[in-house]
Amino acid sequence: MEGECCSSTEKRKQRQHHQEKPYRGIRMRKWGKWVAEIREPNKRSRIWLGSYSSPVAAARAYDTAVFYLRGPSARLNFPEYIVEEDGLHDMSAASIRKKATEVGARVDALESAGSSESNPTRLSVKPDLNEYPNPENSDDE
Repeated sequence: MEGECCSSTEKRKQRQHHQEKPYRGIRMRKWGKWVAEIREPNKRSRIWLGSYSSPVAAARAYDTAVFYLRGPSARLNFPEYIVEEDGLHDMSAASIRKKATEVGARVDALESAGSSESNPTRLSVKPDLNEYPNPENSDDE
């Protein structure tokens, strides 16, 4: 049967695989955390990019690393979010890891803050630390 791409079981496996790995360069741990890592060019070693609570944060960390490793021609998950700096220069694995984890952590924080805003009961439990205490509610009266 030439011309046929895949059997129904292969299509089901592809769909399941897509749900498990929604973005390039990431995977989900058994306990639900998303992790990102990337292989160094021309080496067998990998650069660990961190563990995140959302797949988007892990994918953004991967994008940062792959951009610094492979340049503007890299295949990215979110090409619209890459900011080209003064110029790409050779960076060590440690420098790439640092930049990628900074981006991933920032996105993770924004993602988790966005989820708490959509849940008003959870938001009300946390006090606003920038707000001065109300003298009516103070205990020193």
